[in-house]
Amino acid sequence: MKLSAKAEYACLAMLALARHRPDEPPMRIREIAESQGIPERYLVQILLHLKGAGLVSSVRGASGGYRLTKSPDRISIGEVLLAIDGPEEPHREPQAPEARALASVWDEIRRAEQAVLDRITLADVAERTAPRDWVI
Repeated sequence: MKLSAKAEYACLAMLALARHRPDEPPMRIREIAESQGIPERYLVQILLHLKGAGLVSSVRGASGGYRLTKSPDRISIGEVLLAIDGPEEPHREPQAPEARALASVWDEIRRAEQAVLDRITLADVAERTAPRDWVI
């Protein structure tokens, strides 16, 4: 799986928004950029794509910023990647039998990969980064 820098930055921005509580003011671009190490000017373009896909909303004004449009447990990593990179290009049908057999293997791998991306939510990934309080 190849992941563009833009797609990875989008996932990081979405994770920052996922960890932001809904009762808090929207997150400012600068706050997201600094917390995730994303260039601010690049983040603006990413957030526009995410907004166009309906994954984030923006609030204008002095207390403005961005927030998720749905709960983090209802947004999959696959949705974020689709919003940034678009759908995968269809592959041409190879002519040789061996090439067709290999192409079917690659297709199977892509379907399995997509199933994982569609199953894992922002909440799942955010949970992996949460500090653990161990009680013994």
